[in-house]
Amino acid sequence: MALLDIKKAGAPVLKEVCAPVQRVDAKLKALLDDMAETMYKSNGIGLAAPQIGKAIRVVVIDVGEGLIEMINPLITHREGKVIDSEGCLSVPNIFGDVERAEKVTVEFTNRFGKRKKLKAEQLLARCIQHELDHLDGVLFIDIAKSLRQEAANE
Repeated sequence: MALLDIKKAGAPVLKEVCAPVQRVDAKLKALLDDMAETMYKSNGIGLAAPQIGKAIRVVVIDVGEGLIEMINPLITHREGKVIDSEGCLSVPNIFGDVERAEKVTVEFTNRFGKRKKLKAEQLLARCIQHELDHLDGVLFIDIAKSLRQEAANE
């Protein structure tokens, strides 16, 4: 496994609409492993492929409930609205209040090529929406109701 370089706001890949993954193979599985390692080492709870320079529809998420790997994810249902604070590994030390659906249902392919459906709420729902926005070239700072800078944790 390898620690990957996280692209920062301003990198062109972060504004791209990502291409669907055509096949789940050993190369993609290795990328999923590297993305998870990078997310954990960076103290993140989610990481999308464009954040590491790959314009493909892949995300990894772990909000404390175990690793979730999503290939070609699609939100099929949204319910409710809630505003909460978000940050992003690609936008260090900036936080903002973002309105998101309170609950979502997402369909995706896992690393074994199986289609899955997941119903999520609270932090997991927020994280899914945040990471899937990356796949369409949207950063949270593009949709935040307000932004604030915080000192880096040393």
